[in-house]
Amino acid sequence: MAFRRRNKSYPFFSQEFLIQNHADIVFSFVIFILIGLMFEATAKTAILFIQPQYNVTTLLTEGEVTLYHYGWKDSATILFYFFIAIILHAVVQEYLLDKVNRRLHLSKSKNTKFNESGQLGVFHLVSSVWSFYVLLTEGYLLHPSSLWENYPHVNLRFQVKFFYLTQLAYWLHALPELYFQKVRKEEIPRQLKYICLYLLHIAAAYLLNLTRVGVVLLFLQYVSEVVFHIARLFYFTDENHQKTFNIWAISFVFTRMVTLTLMFLAVGFGLARVENQGLDLEMGNFNTVLIRMTVLLLVCLTQSWLLWKFIRFQLRRWREFRHEQAVRKKTAAKQPLRPLKRDSLGHHENGVLKAENGASPRTKKLKSP
Repeated sequence: MAFRRRNKSYPFFSQEFLIQNHADIVFSFVIFILIGLMFEATAKTAILFIQPQYNVTTLLTEGEVTLYHYGWKDSATILFYFFIAIILHAVVQEYLLDKVNRRLHLSKSKNTKFNESGQLGVFHLVSSVWSFYVLLTEGYLLHPSSLWENYPHVNLRFQVKFFYLTQLAYWLHALPELYFQKVRKEEIPRQLKYICLYLLHIAAAYLLNLTRVGVVLLFLQYVSEVVFHIARLFYFTDENHQKTFNIWAISFVFTRMVTLTLMFLAVGFGLARVENQGLDLEMGNFNTVLIRMTVLLLVCLTQSWLLWKFIRFQLRRWREFRHEQAVRKKTAAKQPLRPLKRDSLGHHENGVLKAENGASPRTKKLKSP
């Protein structure tokens, strides 16, 4: 199964060969793991990579329900879906983005940003729909107090745990993709920042059993990012499409405000009133003042940094717009007035051709044949 067009063959184990065939190499690992399910001797090992582990069957009001908690075996599941994310990345790039790029004929810098927005736009769209479905089915929207009540939320339903595992796998896969996609050196620090921030926040919510608050915050963040990347794609196709950025600006500020409000409500006030206070690693309880303040400080610093970058970006755009307007006014003032074209016989006055001395020119008589 080939994901890339082979314009040139490279020697084995070379850097170019790895970059060109990395999706096919990863696909072979996935097939090897799936084949392991077919044999009894290797099925137990193979299932560690595919299915979430640490399941416990409990009796609830709706009947017997299988719940999950986290452990070190989750790293095997994350690794498997890390491979799946690399394969899906190559599929989207080859069969969607590359075809659009050939029609647009973008420059090298715009091509890199177009591919970035295309990949992240697809992921954020899928993740926002998925997280919204989780919020509806788990009842977090109808009962906001469930975000902090009955903490610690150690036992998770399958869809919640699988959501977090795939989120961690995707953002981990984004690190080697910087190498595989040959991202420019000046772009790597910017992309590394938001990749590491996503990994830090998602892992903290998963390990500290703050998964309910984490799902809400990820939904808000992903919706805002979907608007941004759609606006960016429209801009690359036609630079006159800039109104969508205004919608993104509103959603961006709204997301920052709601995120800060929700964190202070759930972590600052909600968890402070929960009965289970103290640090208990066996029970998964991390409800201490120090941990709560650390989580709030981390989120506040991140949101403040994002707002600061946003304000600087908007101010730079405003200065550029004012500079363009000033240049246009100067060029318009320097343009000379166009002289009126006069006829060789005279000029027109009230629809009648007048000679230079004010008399009407004599009309020539046609000679009879």
